[in-house]
Amino acid sequence: MNVDLIVNSLPLLLMGAGVTIKITAMSVGLGFILGLIVSVCRLSGNKILNAVCVCYVNIIRGTPILVQIFLIYFALPRIIGQQINPFVAAVSACSINSGAYVSEIFRAGIQSVDKGQMEAGRSLGLSWMQTMLYIILPQAFKHVIPPLGNEFISMTKETSQVSVIGFEELTRRGQLIISKTYGALEIWVSVAVIYLIMTLGIARLVTYLERRFAVDDRN
Repeated sequence: MNVDLIVNSLPLLLMGAGVTIKITAMSVGLGFILGLIVSVCRLSGNKILNAVCVCYVNIIRGTPILVQIFLIYFALPRIIGQQINPFVAAVSACSINSGAYVSEIFRAGIQSVDKGQMEAGRSLGLSWMQTMLYIILPQAFKHVIPPLGNEFISMTKETSQVSVIGFEELTRRGQLIISKTYGALEIWVSVAVIYLIMTLGIARLVTYLERRFAVDDRN
């Protein structure tokens, strides 16, 4: 194994890793907001909102993220008549994809909260939305930390798919380096190790948050 190639390629790979982290953070952040809205709409009792949200979740979860990236980057410009920036397309596709999965995570978390909590909030004069925001969601959030962490890890790896539209995240950087150096073994091992370090870091963060909230509960 050519160690010099790994050392010389490391700065470029780390730059790609930074882009991967940026896309992941933005996608999961936007997906968090979108998923929370969708989950609340599904539980609101409004049949129209529920139907729209169910269609969204089923379509996104039932199609590959690669196809979703292609639709946004190649197909959508034909509809709107304007080319989409690769970064915007990457974040949009990943956010929409993440939102569908996050919505199911939140829906399960909300439903895990005792129904009496909603009744107690309404008996205090709070509206349905106020009870959801101030009573239900804070309790549900503690239950959804582990699956949200898993979604973060999954999206970190899924961002490798945006390399197909030429966006230079970690995987694409690896491909470009290999095309010039032919060091497939060294580069792909390096890429795998960097992904592993990132996902292990996220896992440690999730573990810390779980312990932190457990301490807060005891206090």
